[in-house]
Amino acid sequence: MNDHRRFYIDGQWVDPQRPQDRPVINPATEQRIATISIGGPADVDRAVVAARRAFETYAHSTVAERIALIGRVLDAYRRRQDELGAAISDEMGAPLAFACRSQAGIGAAHLATMLEVLQTFRFSDERDGMLLLREPVGVCGFITPWNWPINQIACKVVPALAAGCTMVLKPSEIAPLSASLFAAVIHEAGVPPGVFNLVHGDGPGVGQSIAAHPGVDMLSFTGSTRAGIAVAKAGADTVKRVHQELGGKSPLVILDEQSLEAAVRWGVTDCFSNSGQSCNAPSRMLVPAALHTRAAARAKEIAEAMVVGDPRDAATQLGPVVSRTQFDKIQHLIQAGIDEGATLVCGGPGRPSGLTQGFYVRPTVFAGVRNDMKIAREEIFGPVLSILPYRDEVEAIRIANDTPYGLAAYVWSADPADARRVAGQIRAGMIHINGADLPLNAPFGGFKQSGNGREWGEFGLADFLELKVVVT
Repeated sequence: MNDHRRFYIDGQWVDPQRPQDRPVINPATEQRIATISIGGPADVDRAVVAARRAFETYAHSTVAERIALIGRVLDAYRRRQDELGAAISDEMGAPLAFACRSQAGIGAAHLATMLEVLQTFRFSDERDGMLLLREPVGVCGFITPWNWPINQIACKVVPALAAGCTMVLKPSEIAPLSASLFAAVIHEAGVPPGVFNLVHGDGPGVGQSIAAHPGVDMLSFTGSTRAGIAVAKAGADTVKRVHQELGGKSPLVILDEQSLEAAVRWGVTDCFSNSGQSCNAPSRMLVPAALHTRAAARAKEIAEAMVVGDPRDAATQLGPVVSRTQFDKIQHLIQAGIDEGATLVCGGPGRPSGLTQGFYVRPTVFAGVRNDMKIAREEIFGPVLSILPYRDEVEAIRIANDTPYGLAAYVWSADPADARRVAGQIRAGMIHINGADLPLNAPFGGFKQSGNGREWGEFGLADFLELKVVVT
């Protein structure tokens, strides 16, 4: 059994102040695969003290020194990428090939992208008799989720390193193994002691302690909107900079018959990717009323063809969801969709046929969904798609915007001008037209209750910098 009960603080693996063991469960088998220890305020304080001490030196490192350091982290990361992928597969149930290629692969991609950004990023410039300096914000607290564990660690840690900040990370206690491996990568790369610190724990203990700690200058949180509100309130007393990447209920708007086949195929596949556990999943499919029946029938065919099963089986497309809690929440919302009168096209409550253990969810499609139903309002975070008919473009835009979230949106049309016109009227931070991918130097983030600030590339780097003006 893997023992991950130690924390990484000040360049060393150290024992917690008051050990409190917690099992790590493989969601495919429901068996314990490792043990971590849940930290507390004393562990957080120790990590923050180390980070503050390291900041005095690391903040004054040169850009060339930080480029060399991130290059070493990238080299060490690539050597362990498959190991990281295997850990992600075990801890949160992602199919192994997907975990190695996409889940672990995006960590290396964020490191490589930041190396490119640093080649041209200007930390100082002069204009109108002013010297403008962009300096590191200070000690940063990071609270990251379980659904894309390394992605969310990398897109916080990497720009912080590039900016000259030091940091304390609390990864998800549900999927902590990849975070411990990431700390090992940091150590192997020779990151100076205290620059990066890791404390395992839960939200009420370690998360809230980081958020409220007076020695933390900036808080970057990714998770649910409910938890984001709690950590923002905890950080308010010390006037921290608070950066949040929260939930989503992203619409996919299909504008015409010519796009229907490609849009439905892409939409179902993308919604169910990672077992539906992505904040930007296109979970509301908006289709013209005249095409609603055809869209539902095609979505059914695609969903029922998906292979759900053992993450270690090369044929598997969908693994389990991450935990019993998540499984139960999804089952409740599927039943709510049935009770509220949506048409169950395929899937439904319970596990897929032949799977008697593991937190597996049947790929589920609802049609005839109204936007006031629970399945259209709440972030399900599972392989559940809602299809909503609309009468005209005005109603489509109204439905797309009728949500407290505004993370992403997707528009499909045979006419790019139509797609761009509709995209311009949707209140979301990222709009994808006809399935276009988001490049890694794009600003990742949303509007409304989907959060504030941006991650990835130069936009993520900018959020870790303070602007100083010097005049003479």
